[in-house]
Amino acid sequence: MFKEATLYSPVIKEDNGIVSVVFSRDHPGYNDPQYQKHRAAIADAALRHVPGRPAPYIAYTEEEHATWRTVGAELTAKHRTYGCREFLAGVERLALPADRLPQLSEASATIRRATGFTLSPAAGLVGVRDFYGSLADRRFQATQYVRHASMPRFSPEPDMIHEVVGHGSHLANPRLAALYELIGRTVRRLESDEAVALVSRVFWFTMESGLVREDGGVKALGASLLSSCAELEQFRQATIRPLDVAAMAALPYQVESYQPVLFCADSFTHLEDFLAGFLAAVTDDSPLVAA
Repeated sequence: MFKEATLYSPVIKEDNGIVSVVFSRDHPGYNDPQYQKHRAAIADAALRHVPGRPAPYIAYTEEEHATWRTVGAELTAKHRTYGCREFLAGVERLALPADRLPQLSEASATIRRATGFTLSPAAGLVGVRDFYGSLADRRFQATQYVRHASMPRFSPEPDMIHEVVGHGSHLANPRLAALYELIGRTVRRLESDEAVALVSRVFWFTMESGLVREDGGVKALGASLLSSCAELEQFRQATIRPLDVAAMAALPYQVESYQPVLFCADSFTHLEDFLAGFLAAVTDDSPLVAA
C-alpha cells in the first residue's frame, strides 16, 4: 500500500538479484525464518510480474489458509453488524471463498467485471504518487502476502486480508470505485508533494478508517477497519468527529495501533459530496498537512 505505513517491512533486491524482506524486531515474523523466506518469494514474484498479465500464482501454506478461514469467519459476522450498506454490497459482488485464500488474479477478474478496476501485485512499499496515480487507470496495487499467524486479528501492514477483503470489496462496488478513480485523477493533476500528502491524509480518514451514519447508527466504511477483527470491536470507542478537511490535515494517523479519532459522514451520499468537493478544490497551494 502507501508510504505512510511506517511499519511496512521494506523489500530489498541485491545486485545479485536476491530479494529479501527486512522485519523490525517487534514484527511477529522477526524470529520466523520460514515466514521470512515465504514473504521474500512472494515479493520476488511481484517484482518479476509483467504489467498487463494476471498476478502471479502464490502457493499459500495451510497455515495461511487457516488464518484466512479464521479471520474470514469472524469478519463476516462482524461485517453484518458493523459494515455499511455500500461495503456489504461490494462484499456480495466480490464473493470471496470462505475455505481458502483467493489468488489475487481471481479477485481481480471479479472486480474487473463489476467496475473495470484490476488488482496488480505490489512487492512492498509503493510510493505515494505511484500508488494513488494508478487509481486513475483503475488499477489498485495490492500485496499478496498474509499476516503472521501469531497475530491474525490486527496487522499494521496491508496484507492480502486487508487488500482483498477491505479494498477489494470497495472496488467491487461502482460508487466506491468511482471515488478511488477520482482520487487517482486528482493526484495525477497535482504537482506539489504537500498537496498529494493532503489527499493521502483525507483518503486515510475516509476510505481507510471512515465511518458513515445509517438508520440512526454509525457503521464502518473504511477498508482498514473492515479488515481488522480487533479494530471493528474498538472503533465505537474512538472520538468520532464530522467530516472536516482541516481537522484531518491537522491530525496524524496511526498504523501501528487503533486510530483514536475517526471521522463520520452523515450518509454515503454526504461522503461522496464531501470527497468530490474536496478533490475538485484541492490545488498545489492548498494548506500543508501537519506533521
